[in-house]
Amino acid sequence: MKRSRFSEEQIIGILKEHQASMSAAELCRKYGVSDATFYKWRLEVSEAKRFKAIEEENGKLKELLAESMMDVSTLREMLEKNF
Repeated sequence: MKRSRFSEEQIIGILKEHQASMSAAELCRKYGVSDATFYKWRLEVSEAKRFKAIEEENGKLKELLAESMMDVSTLREMLEKNF
């Protein structure tokens, strides 16, 4: 895979310029990248955001599962002691 001549920070900066109402065509001309590359960057950033959100949700669900498993084991121990 070809290595990009732009760092991740530079790509993020370029995408922020686009969000600040600069057109994609102007940015592509300014930085010498193709339209396809620009839109690929946008897609990768949105996928990264979605992936991070999924990871956060997964962490919360793991915590809930661990708590419920501890509750179940505690209740089982209490039942065994009573009977």
